[in-house]
Amino acid sequence: MNAPDHIFRAYDIRGVADETELSEPLAEKLGLAFAAETRRLSDKAGEPPIIAVGRDGRLSSPGLAAALCRGIQQSGAKVLDVGLVPTPALYFAVPHLQCDAGIMVTGSHNPGHYNGLKMTVAGRPFFGDDIQRLKKRANSGDLPTAPGGMALQRPIIDDYVARLAADHEPGRKLKIVIDCGNGVSGAAAQPLLNALQGISGEVLFPEIDGSFPNHHPDPTHPENLVDLRNRMLQIGADLGIAFDGDADRIGVLDETGRVLWGDRLMVLFSREILSRHPGAAILGDVKCSDVMFDAINAAGGQAVMWKTGHSLVKTKMRETGALLAGEMSGHLFFADRYYGYDDALYAMVRLLNIAAATDQPLSALLADLPEVFATPELRIDCDDARKFAVMESLKAQAAHLGDHRVDIDGLRVHYRDGWWLIRVSNTQPALVARVEAHSFDRLHALADELNGLLKQQGVALPKWELA
Repeated sequence: MNAPDHIFRAYDIRGVADETELSEPLAEKLGLAFAAETRRLSDKAGEPPIIAVGRDGRLSSPGLAAALCRGIQQSGAKVLDVGLVPTPALYFAVPHLQCDAGIMVTGSHNPGHYNGLKMTVAGRPFFGDDIQRLKKRANSGDLPTAPGGMALQRPIIDDYVARLAADHEPGRKLKIVIDCGNGVSGAAAQPLLNALQGISGEVLFPEIDGSFPNHHPDPTHPENLVDLRNRMLQIGADLGIAFDGDADRIGVLDETGRVLWGDRLMVLFSREILSRHPGAAILGDVKCSDVMFDAINAAGGQAVMWKTGHSLVKTKMRETGALLAGEMSGHLFFADRYYGYDDALYAMVRLLNIAAATDQPLSALLADLPEVFATPELRIDCDDARKFAVMESLKAQAAHLGDHRVDIDGLRVHYRDGWWLIRVSNTQPALVARVEAHSFDRLHALADELNGLLKQQGVALPKWELA
């Protein structure tokens, strides 16, 4: 049986972990196919590739990872099983262990019954056409086997935590609360906290449990930050940190319990980096605020708007030489002093450096930004089989709207006093929207405009509150 087309997405493989979508037999087949693609793409022609494999804490991940390793080993390749780790720890393992490629078994922030594969080969993301070739190879049966394959256990978490801690810059003492949400960040959060000089605090829900018994690990939803906010306010913490299920996205609360979304965090990080590297290019995705792009330029940087998606962002960073990139959703990519991939635990270290370098509270560091009114990132349920057609219809409907338009990823319609965005999610059966304006009334007017277009397609904005 061929693998279903819809699980092969723009920058990863993701679907329901069952016999109809992402099954263990399919994972074994994909291991063989990925090893063959690694041989084709790596510089070690003729030599068996070395491939690192990691997994998150989802209930289906051990079985899928074991099947994946079997397939890679059957190809004649060498598997280094780095175990239960955050996704960025798998990315770290590839150069650290001198591997040719890596695969992370993770469902990221999707519901618990989903799972997926994130891949890297030859020092770059494996996405887009790469994934389509992988699908074609897996479905065609072009899966060469060879003797000599082996699988070794190679724990990486201690080395990874040590690398993160190496970039910490002690300053004033800080008290923090970290919420792992029972995701795989629990493998590293407490050891990292212990390693940071002058930083004390608590770690909530560090037990890795793929049923996510306390709350779902997705910091873009404010309801998932309630436990973090309550605890940090109880103990008088200077800030709070939350991670998504595989720890490549960060959520942050300032000392008042206010959410600092990804674009506001980008202002903090951009100003610090540009103080050392004036004129540097810095990328933000299409969901980010105009306030962020303006602040980057005002600080002497070159602000670049780009598509959403971790593989797309990493590729654009290499093209532009950008030292930092970020998404509204909390993916933050540091090429300044780090490797250029999205790592929420590393972002935490860099944030603590900024907070510890001043006597001001975190909220005061962004007090100079102009006030705008915005929705959070809004997800609109729309079947995978239909969402792209809906997007094209929306573009046609909105052809006459706005003072100018950006269509690099969906459609962002700008007016002099605000903008709205609608785009297709590449990880979920959904459209994604965001609206921002200079006044509360204008925010609602622009949201109503977008909602009117959506309703003509049989979908609608969900209920929302101010970001």
